[in-house]
Amino acid sequence: MDHSFLDWPFFEDRHRDLAARLEAWATDHLPVDHTDVDAACRRLVADLGAGGWLDYSGGAALDVRSLCLIRETLARHDALADFAFAMQGLGMGAVSLFGTDLQREWLVKTRAGKAISGFALTEPGSGSDVAATTSLARKVDGGYRLTGDKTYISNGGIADVYVVFARTGEAPGARGLSAFLMPADAEGLSVTERIEVIAPHPLATLRMEGVFLPDSALIGQAGQGFKVAMSVLDVFRPTVGAAALGMARRALDEALTRAFERKIQGQPLASLQMVQGHLADMALKIDAAALLVYRAAWTKDQGAARISREAAMAKLYATESAQEVIDMALQLHGGDGLRHGVKVEELYREIRALRIYEGASDVQRLVIARNLPEPAAKTS
Repeated sequence: MDHSFLDWPFFEDRHRDLAARLEAWATDHLPVDHTDVDAACRRLVADLGAGGWLDYSGGAALDVRSLCLIRETLARHDALADFAFAMQGLGMGAVSLFGTDLQREWLVKTRAGKAISGFALTEPGSGSDVAATTSLARKVDGGYRLTGDKTYISNGGIADVYVVFARTGEAPGARGLSAFLMPADAEGLSVTERIEVIAPHPLATLRMEGVFLPDSALIGQAGQGFKVAMSVLDVFRPTVGAAALGMARRALDEALTRAFERKIQGQPLASLQMVQGHLADMALKIDAAALLVYRAAWTKDQGAARISREAAMAKLYATESAQEVIDMALQLHGGDGLRHGVKVEELYREIRALRIYEGASDVQRLVIARNLPEPAAKTS
């Protein structure tokens, strides 16, 4: 694979060293057997923890460029490995950014691969519209009682701990939400459905029926759950783009191999100008996506409080363009691209969800539009 992008000024020597070490580790350890997806994810979390890679997934400071490089590399080798890594970070992101010392004890476990985390935000009636959250957290002596359903929760059913968002009612809409740390064995918490999707990974609907959480479970301040959620997504949205970028790079690698090995009328496919044009378009989309992803990551690492616009651009363009790159790679494989077990067929299924989760593509367009500068007032 072309690693020349690592020479871009977004990166430091420590990032180049990280990329080289992870590439060697991934070559030796990935992909894993996906036959039992739950077991595969447990193994991946344990292996990533043992390898020290989860140290980058959470802590007092999150280096977004490192997160992006790791997700890109893992996704290129095995999308389920990227999922396992990403959820350890996303699931504990709120604790990394806002957690107390007591709550951070969970970080020790998740970073070691000894506990699995989940991020419980989405509900049956509220996906992109976080302000429409209806789960309730009623204040009682010593803590809160939580009631409501969460759905499409990644790691649902295998997680040891969740960060869950519920309405505490300090104000209407988004200003009345709070974030809590909820152990998976909390009384009143159950998994009501395991959800099967086109690219299998642990996914479930959770039900909270009067789950008691002590005051110490509150993450940050009461009524600031929306701020907590958006701060976490600000960090991790560029990394979704990075995962898509990794899948697109793998698709281009597969397409190049196919183009040079497959013959048509005695000549390789790569000799056809039309095929060359497709390959050029794929390479162009990949570089453009990489520039947006690592610009967003670099901007956050330079201390920007929020990168909503940059993160939305990176997530939107990288995921949409990766879908196009992978589709063309499959097309260049012809009928073989439709065969189960062929890498481009796997990538075709894996990429689709990235255009939906952590803010669907049209939501990213709204975020971008709302963060554009207003035109200067005209003077007569």
